[in-house]
Amino acid sequence: MVDPIIVQLNKGMRSDLIRLEAELDRATAEATAGGGMVRARVNGHGVLRALEIDPAAFEGRDAALLADLVMSAITEAQRRAEVMVRDTGAAGLDAPAG
Repeated sequence: MVDPIIVQLNKGMRSDLIRLEAELDRATAEATAGGGMVRARVNGHGVLRALEIDPAAFEGRDAALLADLVMSAITEAQRRAEVMVRDTGAAGLDAPAG
């Protein structure tokens, strides 16, 4: 026989996990590279949600440099999301970091 207290605890943990997943989906962290010419935004899971590249980033630059700027912005945004989650315990994640 399954203990009813264990069942209740399991239901509570499941609802907490669902709430946490929703918070992480809504949370955002942002970073820029190249003096703000490249901007990356990720959610609390570190998944890229937006990437903005200023047209000026293309002027007089080779593709490798632009790729480095893009990768730098994404990597930093993901790092910030990780720090945000760790520092907040995934509570109150609606405020953008960056």
